[in-house]
This record gives sequence, C-alpha cells and structure tokens, in this order.
Amino acid sequence: MRRTHPSAIVGAVLAGVVIGYLVDLLIVSAGGKAIVPPISLAITLVGVAAIVVALAWPIRKAVKQRATKHLDPFRAMRTAVLAKASAVSGALMLGFGLGIAAFLLTRSVVPPFGTVWPGFATAIGGAVLLVGGLVAEHFCALPPDDTDPEREETAHA
Repeated sequence: MRRTHPSAIVGAVLAGVVIGYLVDLLIVSAGGKAIVPPISLAITLVGVAAIVVALAWPIRKAVKQRATKHLDPFRAMRTAVLAKASAVSGALMLGFGLGIAAFLLTRSVVPPFGTVWPGFATAIGGAVLLVGGLVAEHFCALPPDDTDPEREETAHA
C-alpha cells in the first residue's frame, strides 16, 4: 500500500471547504440557521487521532526492534488502512470547518465570535486527525528489504 499522496490531502481539504461553504449557503438561503458544529466534534476528532496513533504504536515497535514476537500482518494492514482513512477524513473535516467559518465571516453582518470559533475548532480537530493519520501511516511502513535477490546480485557484481 502506498502512502497518502499530498495531492489527495489537498483535494480533500478543498472539497471540504467547498462542501462546508455551499451546504451552509444552501441552508441559510432556504431560511434555516447556519451550521455551527458542536465543540464535541473537535474533541472527538482529537480523540480518534489519539486512538489511531495508539493502535499504530505497537506495529512501530515491532518493526523497529525486529521483534521475535509474531506481528499479525492482518492487524498491521487494517491499522495502515485506518491511518490512511483517518488522514483523508481529517483533511476533509479540516476543509469543512474552514468552509463553515469562511461562510460565516463573509456575511454582510459579521456573527459573534462564539458562532464562528466552533468552525475553527472543527478545522483544528480535523488537522489533528490528519496529522495523527499521517503519523500512524508512517508507523506502519516497513523498512526496505535488503534480502531482494536482484539487489544481492548487483551488489556482488
């Protein structure tokens, strides 16, 4: 599995900004109240980031120490996939929070700070999840194999 490409992260952030802005615009245009994400969303995103990194830590220890204890490859792969999904989801939530905050700040009447800062808190929580996913993805990476037969032949030649 390849690591998450920076273009995927940038694309997810941009998609989140557009979705957050347009959804808020559509809701307000229809006469509803603007979305104000709860603070518990930002706290949950940070908690998920901590869980993802905690799940990847034993894999890092096993890879770094070349542990004699058997490392379940299915668990390692599931953790790597979770890390990749967390990175992309974090990027999406980062953009979503920024989109909501941008919508609120571009209104003709600027809302009170208590209405805008939950959008920024969601963006910060998304950024923490993004970084946690990328760190966990790094923890699950295997070092390059030196036992490749082609490399051995070229090394001896």
